[in-house]
Amino acid sequence: MAGGLIKRGVPGRGGRRRRVPMSEINVTPFVDVMLVLLIVFMVTAPLLTVGVPVDLPQTKAAQLTDEVEPLVITVRADGGIFLQETSITREELVPKLVAVSGANPDLRIFVRGDKSIAYGTVMEVMGLVNSAGFRRVALLAELPEDSAGTR
Repeated sequence: MAGGLIKRGVPGRGGRRRRVPMSEINVTPFVDVMLVLLIVFMVTAPLLTVGVPVDLPQTKAAQLTDEVEPLVITVRADGGIFLQETSITREELVPKLVAVSGANPDLRIFVRGDKSIAYGTVMEVMGLVNSAGFRRVALLAELPEDSAGTR
């Protein structure tokens, strides 16, 4: 043997090697991208469900379970009113409720009021909703921390 030199390639073409197409899929970049997307969604998902910040009062009543997601009206400490997460005025409340609910009087509506706001302000909002013909209006509160874990 002359030094172990083996000439690879196609005879008659100057010894250049012919490339064979690779038939395997490299999934490593795909897995890397998917893991990054998973981390992004895990970080941002809790931020999407925050809503309007309000300091709710606490109660020992049991939690309600319902299949249909209710509409939520929030009354903040500064008197601002929100339908879901959209700021509205008192005059806009009833027309928007009717438009969003499709004039369904049996739709459940929750009213969240900051505990530092006057009781009369929350009752005015509930009165507006009730006068519009909605029959299933309820107040929301938080469970006390000592009984939140025990049932």
